[in-house]
Amino acid sequence: MAKPNYQFEKRQREQQKKRKKAEKAQRKIQPAPAAPAAETQAAPGSASSPAE
Repeated sequence: MAKPNYQFEKRQREQQKKRKKAEKAQRKIQPAPAAPAAETQAAPGSASSPAE
């Protein structure tokens, strides 16, 4: 059986953290009007709930 490559796994985790941090920073930089647009997309999904 092959031995696990812990260095590779650690590097992957670190890169994922770095990507998440960069994405979060980008969201902070983007103008505020972009956030309400996401809320309007959620509204149609909630409209299907009363149809039950």
